[in-house]
Amino acid sequence: MDWQNMPVVEIDRALKNDFAWPVAEIEILSCDKRKVVAQKAQKWLKKRQKEVDRLENLLFFERQLWQTGFELVAGVDEVGRGPLAGPVVAAAVILPQNALIWGVNDSKKLSHTQRQKTEEIIKNQAFAWAIGQASHQEIDEINIKQAAILAMSRAVKALNTAPQYILVDAENIKDLTTPQKAIIKGDAKSMAIGAASIIAKCYRDRLMLEYHAKWPQYGFDRNMGYPTLEHRQAIEKHGRTPIHRLSFMKDKSRS
Repeated sequence: MDWQNMPVVEIDRALKNDFAWPVAEIEILSCDKRKVVAQKAQKWLKKRQKEVDRLENLLFFERQLWQTGFELVAGVDEVGRGPLAGPVVAAAVILPQNALIWGVNDSKKLSHTQRQKTEEIIKNQAFAWAIGQASHQEIDEINIKQAAILAMSRAVKALNTAPQYILVDAENIKDLTTPQKAIIKGDAKSMAIGAASIIAKCYRDRLMLEYHAKWPQYGFDRNMGYPTLEHRQAIEKHGRTPIHRLSFMKDKSRS
């Protein structure tokens, strides 16, 4: 990259929220004779180090397991407990050891664009990943908690490589014999769980966009099935669709 001859506005655009540039290049840029450019480069270096520190902390649980001989550690998380419509979706992800994947975080803390970008990076770097679902009918039959656990179990079983240990966001997957650890708010504490939350969220969002094409009056492209005022008003006006959860429709406490 020819940083020295690049206009300031282009440098600003290139550095913004992108930590993939070689550090050596930006260190040189931090001494640029253009004061504003040097300041931007110095700010980038500080922000990058802060992000590196955050990502290193996300590997705390994984490193403990790697050091005790568990080489293949899967992170598991689910999304879609709260919506009135659609399935609950889970993902399982096995990442390479010591992989620092830029942007991995609790999927709820990322914008739609950030999730999509990070999802692509995760899938390109992951040793293995898989999706599991529990349908709206299963949610009605066994309740949302058990359906979420079922979706997570299916995600783990769908991996093309069996994990040696599983890190799960807040739950225990009882039908699996693989050793596992439940971590409260795990999607913000574990790299693998955070990666799983992003893959699950992106998958479910795309699924809800497909449903939106069938039933546009419900605004699934905006609410993703969650009980927004717009969504509830659409149900009152048009009735429920074949993907609405009957048990949730009856439970007014979820509003």
